[in-house]
Amino acid sequence: MTQPSNTFATNDMVGIREDLAEIIYNISPVETPFFSMVPRAEVSNTNHEWQTDTLAAAGNNAVIEGDDATTDAATATTRLGNRTQISDKVPRVTGTARAVTTAGRADEFDYQLLKAGRELRRDVETVLLSNKAKVTGDDTTAAELAGVPAWIATNVSAATDGSDPAGTGADARSDGTQRDFIEDHLKEVLRECYDAGGMPDTLMLGSFNRQRFSGFSPNTNFQRAEDSVLHATFDVYMSDYGSLKVVPNRFQRGRDGLVLQSDMWAVGFLPGREFIEQPLAKTGDTDRTQILAEYTLEARQEAANGIVADLTTS
Repeated sequence: MTQPSNTFATNDMVGIREDLAEIIYNISPVETPFFSMVPRAEVSNTNHEWQTDTLAAAGNNAVIEGDDATTDAATATTRLGNRTQISDKVPRVTGTARAVTTAGRADEFDYQLLKAGRELRRDVETVLLSNKAKVTGDDTTAAELAGVPAWIATNVSAATDGSDPAGTGADARSDGTQRDFIEDHLKEVLRECYDAGGMPDTLMLGSFNRQRFSGFSPNTNFQRAEDSVLHATFDVYMSDYGSLKVVPNRFQRGRDGLVLQSDMWAVGFLPGREFIEQPLAKTGDTDRTQILAEYTLEARQEAANGIVADLTTS
């Protein structure tokens, strides 16, 4: 069948207004579980330092009645430090782009600024969870902070051909051959954390191993819970040493299973450097703003935490 002769249809018309929705759809994730979970630290120098200490091993403490007191040996604290890292995003929009009528946003520059801020927050989460050593920085090299995997050295389940970092942030973890994530790996790390004095509260996993975790033994004890801060549903894993929130994280390395005691980490910003907006000088018919953060990671006591390393990711 065809149209009758001289029928005027939409394909013959000129001047049909466009039908463009007033919404811009974007599914890129913006949740930053680690950054949202850990406390904040006070930072006043690009080399941020803190101290850790341990108690003497417990033992059979018995003294002779009436004997002179013997002085116990004292040990010094351990001084650790991490570098601050600068991360930024710089959107730039022409005057014409701000003047034309747009769909889905009133001002193109404001929209690009909003996007840049969200992108920067994702970058910060990625940096904090990266397996990288700290870098001092100089006139030609950017300073970098040491990420979480570069600090965890005491409580580890890993492939035999990898190697642990020193636990000072000075070196990164050396990856080994990847292997399937099984519950025994997690139990091993949790036992080591407990023996070291830690009380982990969170297991953070990439997407693939979060699904692997869901396939653990039917005898595994889970409890559903809702976190009002992270706005995410998670399982609570009931271990022999307490409960663990199981949180998926898109921005960590998929090969790492991070067993974390959240209060033993902190993120700090230099004063006045926490996601600030700085309009940059105009050099023509454009508007440009730098969104910037200068921050670091404080590993308050790595021995309270653990890692199940070298996991398969597909």
